[in-house]
Amino acid sequence: MKIVFATNNQHKLSEVRAIVSSQYEILSLSEIGCYDEIPETADTLDGNALLKARWVKDKYGFDCFADDTGLEVTALGGAPGVYSARYAGEKANYTDNNLKLLGELSGNTNRTATFRTVICLIMKDKIYYFEGKIAGHISTAMKGNEGFGYDPLFVPVGFSESFAEMGTALKNTLSHRALAVSKLVKILQ
Repeated sequence: MKIVFATNNQHKLSEVRAIVSSQYEILSLSEIGCYDEIPETADTLDGNALLKARWVKDKYGFDCFADDTGLEVTALGGAPGVYSARYAGEKANYTDNNLKLLGELSGNTNRTATFRTVICLIMKDKIYYFEGKIAGHISTAMKGNEGFGYDPLFVPVGFSESFAEMGTALKNTLSHRALAVSKLVKILQ
């Protein structure tokens, strides 16, 4: 079975392909000839996931799914949340975002956070949503070389290492995205 994952993020694409069994072929946007800059203008994760999935379905005709992920930090009132990817600005990279977060939490002892992913699937003209979330805390320094985004800062409950330290094999069994993707796979089956 072939299905499109509406993302240009190669890290997310690789992660989802590693989680999903080989009975599903996950196509990237470039593999269907989509080079559009798909807008993410909603103010919720659900809204952005729907915007991306709807864009691909309406313009290219493929059943597809899209995700949006946010890091919700308690001491920051849930920020960066839906703005996680552009927390330090529109042209910010992962390091810029991590450094801004560390700066915002400087001196703060409440470092609890939740990583949350929402997936929107449009299949056979039906819309489904799947959520995965994992609680943890933000470390005081970036640690580890694997993963992407806030992985060097996020330490899940029950672990002493960040997502970037634990490696992709373990992360792909317990992360927010892994939890949401596992729900998606049940519907695909």
